[in-house]
Amino acid sequence: MNIIIPMAGMGKRMRPHTLTTAKPLLPVAGKPIVQRLVEDIIATSNEKVDEIAFIISPAFGKDVEEHLCAVAAQLGAVGKICYQEQPLGTAHAILCAGDTLNGNVFIAFADTLFKATFSIDTQKEAIVWTQKVDDPRAFGVVQLNEVGQIEAFVEKPQEFVSDLAIIGVYYFRDGLQLKQQLQRLIDNDIKLKGEYQLTDAMEHMLKNGVKFYTGQVEEWLDCGNKDATVYTNGRMLDIKYGTTNEIAGTAVVTNSVIIPPCYIGEGVHVTNSVIGPLVSLEKGVKVSDSRITNSIVQADTIVKNACIDNSMLGKSVIYTKKAAELSLGDFSTEQ
Repeated sequence: MNIIIPMAGMGKRMRPHTLTTAKPLLPVAGKPIVQRLVEDIIATSNEKVDEIAFIISPAFGKDVEEHLCAVAAQLGAVGKICYQEQPLGTAHAILCAGDTLNGNVFIAFADTLFKATFSIDTQKEAIVWTQKVDDPRAFGVVQLNEVGQIEAFVEKPQEFVSDLAIIGVYYFRDGLQLKQQLQRLIDNDIKLKGEYQLTDAMEHMLKNGVKFYTGQVEEWLDCGNKDATVYTNGRMLDIKYGTTNEIAGTAVVTNSVIIPPCYIGEGVHVTNSVIGPLVSLEKGVKVSDSRITNSIVQADTIVKNACIDNSMLGKSVIYTKKAAELSLGDFSTEQ
């Protein structure tokens, strides 16, 4: 099986954090978002993953490319870097990994994490994962027939047709067939609001007899902005660690309390502080005389004499103020 991860967006809603770090490489519960996503996908499959294609912007740079290939290698797959130079839609993005569109293909957009216990049924022609939502008007949704197959894809319905929102996770048994349908959109310039859309390709496949099924996840976790990412960090800590903490062997905790679940990374120093619940302290963070809850503090940041909640601090930040809810980018100083 091959995996395709479209992730070329510049993450403007996550600024200032994405000014120096590609959004899918931002940490959630101690690992980059994209690494957690790929690990969760592989856990759902009984088949060996041969190749993972990451669709990125050329602006991300060589360090990001090397990091992504290393993630793939750690999981026993070959990492492949594909470029989407213009934001021309989901169908165009996937087609940028055209050489990977063969055989069984799993596609997941990189700002989505999920909690699920499903296994991929590779005998089905196509699967679209969904979650029930209270207000489907902001989402693409699927309609099901009486035997549970998808009979229509509806984009942001203003009148109720279904509450099963498409979460951006897909399986196709025949990647080449999908590639042909994506190319058809490009060749015929079939766009919606100026972009080539995956749902248009799937709609045409559906009309030509491909049987689509829906799979439902237990929980859909978004990383679209700061608050959503902090919430997702907390949920992943809860899912992965529950009533325990993950504390690296080189971390030093002195006269402090760590309230689970928390992630404490390599080389972290915590002194005279209360950390948690739902906190990730990345590699090299130093915290003293502070209280931190429900937050992500990225590598090599220093926090002193502070009280922080629902916050995201970038790399190499220095923060020594009092109570606050923060979103500080890399190398910021607040004293």
